[in-house]
Amino acid sequence: MNPLRTSILAAADGDAVRRVVATAPVSRDLVRRFVAGETTSDALDATGELVDRGLRVALVHLGEPAADRDAAERAVLLHLDLLDQLHDVGLAGDVEVDLTPSAVGQALDGALALDNASRVCAAAERAGTSVTLDVEDHTATAPVLGLLAELRRTWPSTGVALQASLRRTHDDCRALADTRVRLRKGTRAAPASVAFTDPHEVDLNYVRCANALLAGAGHPVFATHDPRLVEIVGERSRWYGRAREDFEHQMPYGVRPAEQARLAAEGHVVRVHVPFGRQWHGHLARRLAERPAGAASFLRPLLGRS
Repeated sequence: MNPLRTSILAAADGDAVRRVVATAPVSRDLVRRFVAGETTSDALDATGELVDRGLRVALVHLGEPAADRDAAERAVLLHLDLLDQLHDVGLAGDVEVDLTPSAVGQALDGALALDNASRVCAAAERAGTSVTLDVEDHTATAPVLGLLAELRRTWPSTGVALQASLRRTHDDCRALADTRVRLRKGTRAAPASVAFTDPHEVDLNYVRCANALLAGAGHPVFATHDPRLVEIVGERSRWYGRAREDFEHQMPYGVRPAEQARLAAEGHVVRVHVPFGRQWHGHLARRLAERPAGAASFLRPLLGRS
């Protein structure tokens, strides 16, 4: 791994990042570029601007795994409030909501997580939208897919985000190809026994997984801003005879906005992944780690370099 990338990820400590943001304008600009803000109101403002530009949105709250039942309940209530507000302002039809199972108690109690996630899915249905479950790392894949299967008994539109970096994901994509699946490369570290460690191998598996999803009857969402993969997805979708509205491109908030606009102008469905919340430190570090050469001005204050 690039040493600077490693340093950026290590610098994701919340207190350190907050100190830099409080004193360095360039850091504040970076936060505003990649994170919608800390509050639901911030998220709704950013969402409205994107929808006005012909884009769709996936909202994700940047929280922490629930340490107890009270924390899980707070996460549920936050998502219920978010969904109510999306409905009230007329944005729900263009916005889906991500749900991290650990935030609603999966590590505490599987039954608790199912009950809490069911409450969020029911609220999403009432609001006129849907939920996508996020698989945080390789150890969570099987529990999340088990939760997904239970939720889809009542809410078949529930989606899941899978990581092409994991060796198992091609089989998972084949099994889920008739449903809604978001495919992303994956950024979390995992041992070589369960994940590809070479970036080229990850890209190859991304294409294999994309083919599996496009061959199915579901609605695939291709979460990548890699120009090569965006082009390949377009070519493979044409090969499989997919209409542009039958799949989605997804890119992170603040990343390649001109490309997002270009694809949308061509008639593609483009969804922007919009993060918000107080725990934005790790997300910002991952965005910066994707472009370490351009992150030096942000990193120097954290490392005490001139």
